[in-house]
Amino acid sequence: RIHLYSNQVFITDNVENIVPEFLTLLHGVIDSPDIPLNVSRSYLQEDGNVKKISAHISKKVSDKLNSMFKENRSDFEEKWDDLKVFAEYGMLTDEKFYERAKFALYKTTKDEYFTFDELKEKIKDNQKDKNGKIVVLYTPDKEAHHAYLSEIEEHGYEVLQLDGPLVSHLMTKLEGQDSEVQFKRVDADVVDRLIEKEDALPSKLSKEQEEALQPIVEEVLNNKSYSVSFASMSPSGSPIVITQSEFMRRMKEQQIAGGGGMTMFGELPDNYQIMINSNHELIGKIVEEADAEKKKAMIKQATDLARLSQGLLKGEALTSFIKR
Repeated sequence: RIHLYSNQVFITDNVENIVPEFLTLLHGVIDSPDIPLNVSRSYLQEDGNVKKISAHISKKVSDKLNSMFKENRSDFEEKWDDLKVFAEYGMLTDEKFYERAKFALYKTTKDEYFTFDELKEKIKDNQKDKNGKIVVLYTPDKEAHHAYLSEIEEHGYEVLQLDGPLVSHLMTKLEGQDSEVQFKRVDADVVDRLIEKEDALPSKLSKEQEEALQPIVEEVLNNKSYSVSFASMSPSGSPIVITQSEFMRRMKEQQIAGGGGMTMFGELPDNYQIMINSNHELIGKIVEEADAEKKKAMIKQATDLARLSQGLLKGEALTSFIKR
């Protein structure tokens, strides 16, 4: 706990209105002649001196973290995973702390740490889309997203590991402060469209072939949580990829993390996009297959593989897939 003193006379150890909330785990002493011996909660909330003390504590902590980062970066990186949730909370709730947080680090799937400016400099050429946005790719779980990451790494893209209860809020904050940057989770779209370039691949399927195949896929899936569309991807990519809207998922995460229950976005069911690779050899074989039942069986196999790679195939569905 932090103990509050006035001219070396102990007042209280309940300092929630003096110390910024994200720093309440600090230990130490505050001694100020500007605080009277008899204080009330309303006094602490309204007094100008208290607000100055709170701002000063926030500044001293950010200055200390910056000096630790500059003096021994490798040691600071080892500590960062334990510090980051408090630092992120401070960055979201204290604008001055955010401005001084030059020490804030972001870890990649290769376990390398970068400041935000360093990361932008590293990825600005390879991960800039056709609209001039620098796209920051991220995953909350590199093991769960291994199938996506293996394809992304072939493009030479850097991917951040972003986990924790404040991540969706932090990304929105960073995007709001820097209009050049956009965050996308690795399963938000197929790899060829996560960072859209000018040179889009042509599709091997005609519009008529896609329109004929789509209702069959929807019939096999028989699930309103999945919507089906076609994407012109690399022939060496996956035949079917499952994606989820970055916007909808982030809104749900923010409302859940914000407390007060799941409202509006939080109550909506999860929806996924079945993206069919119109350039993949297997999809071409499915289109050409004349036997209707065999065609459905091939679609079932391909969609189950996609669901399995995303961790959506569970319970009885997973058991029957393994048996098949």
